[in-house]
Amino acid sequence: MRISVAADSTDGVAERVVSELRERGHEVVTHGALDAGERDDWAWACELAARDVSEGRADQAVVCCWTGTGASIAANKVAGVRAALCVDAYTADGARKWNDANVLALSLRLTSDVVLTEILDAWLAGRPSSDAADVANVAHLEEI
Repeated sequence: MRISVAADSTDGVAERVVSELRERGHEVVTHGALDAGERDDWAWACELAARDVSEGRADQAVVCCWTGTGASIAANKVAGVRAALCVDAYTADGARKWNDANVLALSLRLTSDVVLTEILDAWLAGRPSSDAADVANVAHLEEI
């Protein structure tokens, strides 16, 4: 899978996200502080990663900032993106299952290495629900 990763800083787990995804066999595109030639502010970096998803250059994205909040807000401004700020594996699984989330937002400050591994396990294994109510909710997002 091709996954776009953006961070506004290399603090916390930013670089670990990239290495972990590559170790799992994914092709990773980097933005922001993870790419020396780009602006590293969270709004700009996370927009680029989200656009990679919305424009088909990436299957999914992971966006990161200190709290994860700004990263998720920036990504969700891009049409077709459903970004979820996840702090644990249960939230990551639910975001994939019930929301068909295509962008994972993480806090660089709060995400430990152990929790990152658990979140990525759940996120990457997660599949969208086929339940009619869940499908209708996700479809309605395009109408909002």
